[in-house]
Amino acid sequence: MKAIAYSAYGTPASLTVVDVPQPKVGPGEVLVRVKAAGVNPVDWKLAAGYLDPILEVRHPVIPGWDVAGVVEAVGPDTFDFAVGDEVYGYVRKEWVELGTYAELVAAPVRTLARKPRALTFEQAAGLPLAGLTAYQSLTRVGVRAGESVLIHSAAGGTGSFGVQIAVALGLRVIGTAGAHNHDYLRSLGAEPVLYGEGLADRVRELAPEGVDAGLDFFGDGVIETLQSLVRRRDRVVSIADYEAAAKGAHQLWVRPDTADLTFLAELADAGKLAVNVEHALPLAEAAKAWELSAAGRTRGKIVLTV
Repeated sequence: MKAIAYSAYGTPASLTVVDVPQPKVGPGEVLVRVKAAGVNPVDWKLAAGYLDPILEVRHPVIPGWDVAGVVEAVGPDTFDFAVGDEVYGYVRKEWVELGTYAELVAAPVRTLARKPRALTFEQAAGLPLAGLTAYQSLTRVGVRAGESVLIHSAAGGTGSFGVQIAVALGLRVIGTAGAHNHDYLRSLGAEPVLYGEGLADRVRELAPEGVDAGLDFFGDGVIETLQSLVRRRDRVVSIADYEAAAKGAHQLWVRPDTADLTFLAELADAGKLAVNVEHALPLAEAAKAWELSAAGRTRGKIVLTV
């Protein structure tokens, strides 16, 4: 099969199109014919070696964790899905080696759910990692309907999902973003505030008594500011500040979860969760996709079509 791979840590230029054997499909796994694979910043950060201290990496690596496609075969004693089922998922395995930038991927069923019917394969491929991150951040701080949440970097890929999910859960959402994204946040149901110096004062103008929870999706030293604005300091979570726990906040690393993926699919099918695909590139243009991701100017998702 065709796949994208890199043989050592490096830059987007390290990516090559390769022919590799079709993956084996073990118990509790299905073989997915990939229709689209999502591109996330973690993909190129892994390839640059930034996460080598915490993740087992075995070169050569086929990158990618997000996928949407069709079940082509099932492994022994695997009954969760059948051949022909449309699925999507966050296919993170025990080590980094055989990812989703390929024509086929063997995926543990614990990493998959049925694809949202309302989304295209490209849209579905853009949802798993960022959508799960947003949802699991909200559940980590125990949000309940009627509460308020402050989302830092609310117009980004994860943040925009966080806003939509929080609104669907019945929360009041205040989101930080640049002025050029304020109308976008309003369209998602959030009350926008400008990030940067004076953020706390601007939030207090909207919520004089503070907010119930704070989500940091950017990691620019904002945890202390969020803690000063929440009613309980332990109801702050960060996905980007690796000193969050030492500061008394939660530090979240997203986990594959079929039930959570199913919940996100239900929101999408109910019209409460949209996925904006800004760039859909062919598999062979993975390097260009990484360059677009690293530039940090893409509001929507980037996906590779297979």
